[in-house]
Amino acid sequence: MNKDETLRALHLRRSPDDPLVLPGPWDAASARVFADAGFPALATPSAGVAASLGYADGATPPDEMFAAVARIVRAVDVPVSADVEDGYGLPPAELVERLLETGAVGCNLEDSSDGVLKDPREHADRLAEVRSAAAGRLFVNARVDTFLRGVTDPGEAVERAALYVAAGADCVYPIGAPVELLPRLRSGIRGPLNVLARLDGDGPSPGELGALGATRITFGPGLQKWSARALHGMAEELRKR
Repeated sequence: MNKDETLRALHLRRSPDDPLVLPGPWDAASARVFADAGFPALATPSAGVAASLGYADGATPPDEMFAAVARIVRAVDVPVSADVEDGYGLPPAELVERLLETGAVGCNLEDSSDGVLKDPREHADRLAEVRSAAAGRLFVNARVDTFLRGVTDPGEAVERAALYVAAGADCVYPIGAPVELLPRLRSGIRGPLNVLARLDGDGPSPGELGALGATRITFGPGLQKWSARALHGMAEELRKR
């Protein structure tokens, strides 16, 4: 089974108590750690990669992002999905070509740019073009940014999700959705549902999120930030010696 087929298969027939947990590596070293721990696939976070390269979230030049993804892919044997933000304004065919050149077999694409939600129908058309150009070689995770941009009505997220699924998106990611709305989103969205998990101990566990409707769990830049805090603590200890 090819890596793209493996990633797709990992999303299918998940039981509610067993969502797919995808850690987010920000460089080759962190990718090896997660793969060696036994995770079957990985999903890069754009913000985490940006931090590792010295950029603010959203400010990474496309060439550097694709190069970072390629290094991560080369470091591990498991499938890797890449967060490529809103696609950097690249034509769909070029975006797909550059993703495939990195070795990634999946991607995140956001439906907002510069903090503003895109027209959902125009974005759906773009997703359809990406899907067509990929010809099944990329698992497309369509991020829905309504909650992130202050639109609290779950109906808006469901409507956008329906357009994206109809356009060929393999998974939908309503980032920032309140936990209490997950059952509503699950009932209204066809196909796999990606949910962002917190690492501060105050949010539901991956298993609890699965019971609420999550098919797939990601962490955004949470693991990179967690690692940075741990490293900060070690640095403080070193200064005391």
